[in-house]
Order: sequence, then C-alpha cells, then structure tokens
Amino acid sequence: MLECRSEKHASTSELLKCLGMFLHDRCRKLRDFQAGDAVMWLRAVDRSLLLQGWQDVAFINPANVVFVYMLVRELVDGEETKEAELQAAVLTCLYLSYSYMGNEISYPLKPFLVEDSKDKFWDRCLLIVNRLSSNMLRINAEPGFFTEIFTELKACGMNSASSNPNGNLPTSRHPREVVVRLSIAGQQQKYQHQTTLQELTSVV
Repeated sequence: MLECRSEKHASTSELLKCLGMFLHDRCRKLRDFQAGDAVMWLRAVDRSLLLQGWQDVAFINPANVVFVYMLVRELVDGEETKEAELQAAVLTCLYLSYSYMGNEISYPLKPFLVEDSKDKFWDRCLLIVNRLSSNMLRINAEPGFFTEIFTELKACGMNSASSNPNGNLPTSRHPREVVVRLSIAGQQQKYQHQTTLQELTSVV
C-alpha cells in the first residue's frame, strides 16, 4: 500500500520514469529498449512543439502523464518486436492526449509520426477512441478514478525498484539526436467534455 503522501504527489520526472519502467517491464521482447527511450520520445515532441510555437506552455506535466499512461497501458500489449512499433504506439497515445487535454485547437501531426503510413496511425487512434472514450471522459469527471490510475502508475516505479535499487532511470543504450520538422495538419476538433486534470490533482 502506498503512503498517502506518495499517492497525492509526484513530479513530472518521477511519473515519466514510472511510465518508462512500465513499458520496459511490459515489452520484454525489445532487448535494446530502455525506460529512458520512452521519456525521450515524449520530451522531444513536447519540446519541439514549444520551440515551434505550437504551444505556449509545456504539455508534459504530472496530470497529463497519468492520462498518457491510461491510454498506453491499453494499446501496448508487450507483443511489439521492434522499437519503432512501440514508439509509434506511444506517440499515438500522446497525440490523442494532446488532442483531448491540450490547450490548443489543433496540433501538427508530423511530430507524432514515426512511420510512413498515416492509415496505421489513424487506425490506432480509432482503436483507442473506441476502447477508451468512456475512460477519457471518466478520468476528468471522477477524482477517484484519476487517483486509481495515478496510484497504478506510481506502483510501476516501485515494482521496478528491485531491479534498479539505486532508483536511477536507465539511460538509452543508443543515444541519438531527435530532429523533428513540424508540418501543419488539418484542424483537429477538441473534445467538448474537458476539465483540467490539474484541478483533479488538487482534489485527490
């Protein structure tokens, strides 16, 4: 059982670390994948959108990481055999999180694409929406449900502590520079049922 304080508070870096560890533990078939790789993917998109003026403030914060995790845990099944497959799935979840929780009316598609086929990207989007549209509304409306997902994500970091006793986030085995060119995508209609998860974090 997590302590009350740990249930209520977590930094962005801590939750990103937990998300990375969750993916690392689930995707055992990817020998070269490290938890730090997933963190890098998310940070790179967020930073690029900031630098290019698509957003005024960073999207990646504790509440939004919880939202991303809620989608990722359903889409990523651990059967991915290539790191590119995992990255495509994670960034699809990130795109839907931006579309649902972001402050802007629309976002460019290009930073979220790591494959040639846009059809595969949109198929994943439809799959997530069909599976999780109710939870995407519920996490905004029910503080208790948000707390449940938040606590589950925090536990991912604790469950991985035995294999990483120093508590350090594993670094990527293959450091690489991420260069993202932005292109303007069509208008993406935002969901109307939107309250900020930041408000929920102050309640739980």
